[in-house]
Amino acid sequence: MATVAIYSLKGGVGKTTLAVNLAWAAAVRSSRRTLLWDLDPQAAASWILHDDRPENRRRDRAQAVFSRDVEPARLVRPTAYPGLDLLPADASLRGLDHLLHDLDKKKRLGRLIDGLDHDRVLLDCPPGLTETADQAMRAADLVVVPVVPSALSTRAYLEVLDHLRGRTPVLPVHSMVDRRRRLHADALRAEPDWPVIPMASGAEAAAADRTPIGAFAPRSAAALAFVEVWRAVERRLVA
Repeated sequence: MATVAIYSLKGGVGKTTLAVNLAWAAAVRSSRRTLLWDLDPQAAASWILHDDRPENRRRDRAQAVFSRDVEPARLVRPTAYPGLDLLPADASLRGLDHLLHDLDKKKRLGRLIDGLDHDRVLLDCPPGLTETADQAMRAADLVVVPVVPSALSTRAYLEVLDHLRGRTPVLPVHSMVDRRRRLHADALRAEPDWPVIPMASGAEAAAADRTPIGAFAPRSAAALAFVEVWRAVERRLVA
């Protein structure tokens, strides 16, 4: 098993879109038994993967995993995509930081992950430097950070590096890139080794359709880019 945290200190950088599409690529393109664990109380990844179906409406149970009231495996649900499972989020996660602080168990998430039976576990982390995000980064073998080519997003990425201080490897990804914009083109020239996800209307349409773009428009530039990012992740995991 390997664990990948998809994290950004800053919101609005395409974090959940990256998490969903990397999980899809891991399961469908790499044939890995993959779990996407949605740790963001906004539950956007869960919504994209259709977790609001009537048969799945078990509310306010996501936090119970951490208090040991429910085993994680009991909440894992299959998705429509072979090999891809989901451990969904719900509104109870809004109180998770307080629970983890009160429990004073810095490795609680890591120990829960150890009990899972998947080849790859991807964590869609909440934005901001929270106790939940910190535990996710501690538990991860690799932290993938989407970085929009902008001063604020770059600053947030550098703060992540400063916080981790080399404890966990980091893979930055240029996200929502428009090569026609000079600022974006300059950023790509400055960091030519970073994977790139283009700004694409297809990605927005896929999210609106609640479908990973690899299934929605498999030959699109964005779909191919997400697959390439996943390949970069795999290379880092086996290095």
